[in-house]
Amino acid sequence: MADLDAKRIFVAAMATETNTFSPIVIDRSAFEESFYAAPGTHPDTATLCTAPIPVGRKVCARLGWQLIEGTAAWADPAGLVSGAAHVGLRDEILSQLRDAMPVDAVVLGLHGAMVAQGCMDPEGDLLARVRDIVGPDVLVCAEMDPHSHLTAKRVAAADFFVAFKEFPHTDFVERAEDLWAIVVDTLQGRVRPVMSTYDCRMIDVFPTSREPMRGFVNRMIGLENDDPKVLSASVIHGFMAGDVPEMGSKIIVVTDGDQRHGDDLAEKLGQELFANRGKHLMPTLTEQEAVAVAMNATVGPVVLADMWDNPGGGTAGDATVVLKELIARGATGVAVGTIWDPIAAKLCMAAGEGAVMPLRFGGKSAPETGDPVDALIKVVRLNASAQMGFGESIVPFGPGARIALLDTNGKEIGIEVILNTVRAQSYDPSLFTAMGIDPTAQSILVIKSTNHFYAAFEPIASEILYCSAGRPYPNDPATNPYRFVRKDIWPRVEDPFA
Repeated sequence: MADLDAKRIFVAAMATETNTFSPIVIDRSAFEESFYAAPGTHPDTATLCTAPIPVGRKVCARLGWQLIEGTAAWADPAGLVSGAAHVGLRDEILSQLRDAMPVDAVVLGLHGAMVAQGCMDPEGDLLARVRDIVGPDVLVCAEMDPHSHLTAKRVAAADFFVAFKEFPHTDFVERAEDLWAIVVDTLQGRVRPVMSTYDCRMIDVFPTSREPMRGFVNRMIGLENDDPKVLSASVIHGFMAGDVPEMGSKIIVVTDGDQRHGDDLAEKLGQELFANRGKHLMPTLTEQEAVAVAMNATVGPVVLADMWDNPGGGTAGDATVVLKELIARGATGVAVGTIWDPIAAKLCMAAGEGAVMPLRFGGKSAPETGDPVDALIKVVRLNASAQMGFGESIVPFGPGARIALLDTNGKEIGIEVILNTVRAQSYDPSLFTAMGIDPTAQSILVIKSTNHFYAAFEPIASEILYCSAGRPYPNDPATNPYRFVRKDIWPRVEDPFA
């Protein structure tokens, strides 16, 4: 039944994750290549941080409310966003909001780790400007990625945030549904959301596919289900490659009008998280150790995650350290997905399927990623619009080229590589099938992802190895050359609460 008091709600999304150490600048075209939807053109499926839009359509259609859609833009993680791209997208959304006024609520999809040239907190800047437009009494909220920065400016501008709970982020649609449930209950007068936060004073990595984070997330879900005052509980993991002053792990608890209860719960959860510092990250192997283990396996496929050359963390995804180790050891039955090299991919496209040619690829973006590979190769398969799945999302990575490495006699050595043009981490086995490779028939699958791959690859893997190879990503917060991150935070100091 339609709500007799029909509401008007504005929704938009502006999202990327900025590795401030990455040399790859994100401009407007990077958003357009990854995902850009003008108002009203967002597909019915969600794209990670844009999930509030398709979920909001369903909610508002059911209630008879009016959803005014603004721009939705997502760029695959890289370095700083250009000032022009940031200001252009921000002002585009703000102009759409002004045209939509008056509204009863503003619902946003944000990543939360964007950093732009000239602006360290673009999301805080956007939220503050939204608040200035709508005034103090209109509901303002957002869904965020946990690998974000929870700044004081954002907390002051918004009524509440809901972050994905899972890493890998398999729950972005469910958390958008949670966000909208609180919006509906608030606008219909059943709840009054109050947000509490707690600073854990730590930098860590929190995969939820293993303990102790798995149990921690389950306890948060239990709080939401069992405590009638708790509307939502989230962990902001932080993003260690973002050199900004307020980087670090935080807790968010949203209660129904009970600030003190929320504050107490946020502190309790935050201290529990801090007590497990250093215990969350999965055990890692060197490239020598990982390749040796993978080659000795009797059953495949062994999934070898080149975890720090992760385009999802803003790196180029063109590191060759693991590939060169595989070549040196004579590994066979190997498929590598992917190495980002638009120039090499374009050369393969020009040569065509079946072509045999010398090719230099990979190892071009930054120090400590390995040297380029020079090889005789055969172009096995081309796909001008290659894409893979990630939950309900579609992730483009083409034009893509599948190449087989050859010996000096032109015989295949048993290693195939997917070269991609649009940077994307390895989310799903459809990455391989899109290029005609059966992932289950391989002995070794090399992928580039820290943990987002886990949910999709675990069912087909005989074993999963996390490999720390080279240093394309600033993966040691104790020694990373930060300029702006505060010094009173673990592991930069042993006890930040002293």
